[in-house]
Amino acid sequence: MKKTIVITGTHLTPALAIIEELKKSSSPKWEIYYLGRRYTMEGKKNQSPESLLLPQKKIKFINIPAGRLQRRFTVWTIPSLLKIPLGFIASLYHLNKIKPDVICSFGGYVSVPVMAAGKILSIPSLTHEQTTVVGLANRINGYFADLVAITFPQSKKFFPASKTIVTGNPLRPEIFQKDNNLYQFSQKKPQIYITGGSQGAQIINKAVWSILPQLTKKYNLIHQCGANDYPKLIKKYQKLPKKIKDSYFLVDYIRPKSIGWALDSDLIIGRSGANTVLEIAALGKPAILIPLPKTSQNEQFFNALYLTNHGGGVIIEQKNLSEKKLLKTIDHIFANFEKYQAKAKRLKKEIKLDASSRIVNKLQKLAQ
Repeated sequence: MKKTIVITGTHLTPALAIIEELKKSSSPKWEIYYLGRRYTMEGKKNQSPESLLLPQKKIKFINIPAGRLQRRFTVWTIPSLLKIPLGFIASLYHLNKIKPDVICSFGGYVSVPVMAAGKILSIPSLTHEQTTVVGLANRINGYFADLVAITFPQSKKFFPASKTIVTGNPLRPEIFQKDNNLYQFSQKKPQIYITGGSQGAQIINKAVWSILPQLTKKYNLIHQCGANDYPKLIKKYQKLPKKIKDSYFLVDYIRPKSIGWALDSDLIIGRSGANTVLEIAALGKPAILIPLPKTSQNEQFFNALYLTNHGGGVIIEQKNLSEKKLLKTIDHIFANFEKYQAKAKRLKKEIKLDASSRIVNKLQKLAQ
């Protein structure tokens, strides 16, 4: 038996986990399409991770020219608004052509026209919410969806109770695979993984580079700097003294097959998107979280609180971030490492590890 599914949304990490779970199924066999965005931001030609990674996994990726409501007025605000009907028309066209048995959404502006078109075409659908604070896109999707899967019970209040279920957050199986090393450090030191996500975080990169000599004296660093800063930083890296290079690995983006190696570090420093926080929690790792300000309803700050309220990490708000503050916080965590590690491991026991199979089971029932 064969079934067809369309996956959509801007949150790629849980989508990848669901794709891997779907591929395991022998009955039904799934034909998978992904309707998403080709570029990450208006006015820039940085390709989205989904447009790059999914074709490598032999998933049919289709660009949807969706628009969105921007939080502040820019030169791209009006062109983005004009794309909203275009995204809906494109979604109708592709869904009518593909004729999927079910749609699975992971939120974000690109998912809204797909979910709306699916409702008009009477295609059953499920949308998943990763965070405790629900954004506008998934609030709208909750109206169109037949089922709403949520990570945290406190998100129930945003959706109709009759169609809302708590599943947890799908976790990529790659985060538990630690043997695909990209680099071998020459000295045994505590290891830190620093990430600003696929696009990077310029302010984090700047702080790290300001204290690089001090950090590399005591720690080995894996630094995922993102696509935007990489061309500039790799030139600076090539001029570094050998003693710093030996303890510092710079990379633009870590592919899924090696992410488990990076996450197996002693300490993780990064933003606090829902998937990042939940993966850190599932691995039982201490973390320093620097929430991205001005996210929808300050969701990254509340995501970070989930980890730090359990004692497994520290929040540094971006307005308070400095190289001195970052270095002091890193040294503090390693000076009290056993305490932070023990609390992180206690939180690990609360994470649902079977979210992917739960969601796929619901998708199979919707597709019948």
